[in-house]
Amino acid sequence: MKIIGITGGKGGTGKSTITTALAYSLAKNNKVLLVDADVDCPNDHLLLNIKRKFHKFVEQRIPIWDFNTCTKCGLCGEVCKTNAIVSIKGQDPIFMKQQCNGCGSCVFKCPVNAISWNKKIIGQIFTGNNYNIDLLSGELKTNEPVSEFVVNSLNDIIDDEKDNYDYVIIDTAAGTHCPVIAALEMCDYVFTVTEPTPLGKHDLEIILQLLKRLNIDSNIVLNRSDIGNKQLITDLAKKYELKIVCEIPYSKEIVDNYSKGKPIINEQISKLLEGVTK
Repeated sequence: MKIIGITGGKGGTGKSTITTALAYSLAKNNKVLLVDADVDCPNDHLLLNIKRKFHKFVEQRIPIWDFNTCTKCGLCGEVCKTNAIVSIKGQDPIFMKQQCNGCGSCVFKCPVNAISWNKKIIGQIFTGNNYNIDLLSGELKTNEPVSEFVVNSLNDIIDDEKDNYDYVIIDTAAGTHCPVIAALEMCDYVFTVTEPTPLGKHDLEIILQLLKRLNIDSNIVLNRSDIGNKQLITDLAKKYELKIVCEIPYSKEIVDNYSKGKPIINEQISKLLEGVTK
């Protein structure tokens, strides 16, 4: 069993296209679990024409006040870094639960133990299946600030189910923020998807630095390889002693299939598959 991550520092490089194409190819001869951990904007189900089914809610702890005990001292609002608590001395605190990240500073700071814990729903987990691919998809609720809690919930399910599969493919969000790190920590190996542009190079280097810190083996997939300056990515690959294992030129056929929810079949992706299965 292998857990393979598909990530990229920059959005819009074709990360989900590569992920779904790889899962589709692997699923022809293997049992595959595809995990859409881009919980702020999941779209793998659209690319594979999968109708998602609700699996479970994701909850986060939030504070709740006992106003009979509260002395209206205002300390809870002073320590709230997300400004979820408006606390004016002498008045009951006003709590805006959508801004709360559950850090617990207010509970710790309260001198009379007037604050305890409650819960709020911050997201959902969905499942689905098509093309012999089992899909696990997380989605953050609108206006909620902490997407890594949804990714952590996905990780718990992966831990429980991974031995039932030959491959687990994880599609991360773009960037290097907390939900990306949470998804990458599950991976044995990672493909970083980029494009031959100055911004592509800049953001690729950031994600490569992160992967080095996490001590995760990786290589590079260069999408739209015939548009832009390929040398930018070649030089960066040499700097980090990595390989460009797959170069995918721009293709209108890929764009058309993408928009129709059809799996991408591409010769270069097939070569990438060969490297994965060795």
